[in-house]
Amino acid sequence: RPVAFMAKEELFKVPILKQAIALYGAYPVKRESADRSAIRSALQYLENGWATGVFLQGTRTVDGRITDPKLGAALIAAKAKAPLLPVSLWGTHAIASKDSALPRAVPLTVRIGNLIAAPTSSERSELEALTQRCAQEINAMHDLGR
Repeated sequence: RPVAFMAKEELFKVPILKQAIALYGAYPVKRESADRSAIRSALQYLENGWATGVFLQGTRTVDGRITDPKLGAALIAAKAKAPLLPVSLWGTHAIASKDSALPRAVPLTVRIGNLIAAPTSSERSELEALTQRCAQEINAMHDLGR
């Protein structure tokens, strides 16, 4: 099943990169606010049979763990009545280097967890609880290391 990923809007300002990532189903998101157009894009991809990849943290962290998860994935799941699938990407923290403007090829470990049922409402408390559960499951998989 193809997966469409939210990607920071700055990536879509680089002409060649914009075309490349759009071909793979990426769509822009404004990370500093609740981006309704990104939510609509995610829902449209889901309606068209795609999965939607949303990074709970919104960016990479130094150690790869989720420390400040955002509610976007749970909100999309609530609106689409779709379950969440926790996925851990171990090793992404090493892709970017302060020494180079270009990303490095590094080995990654991908772990896929169990489905988490869709939220029954869009109430903030339920979305927060579901987001925390998803983050805990991803961090538990991440803690397994390579």
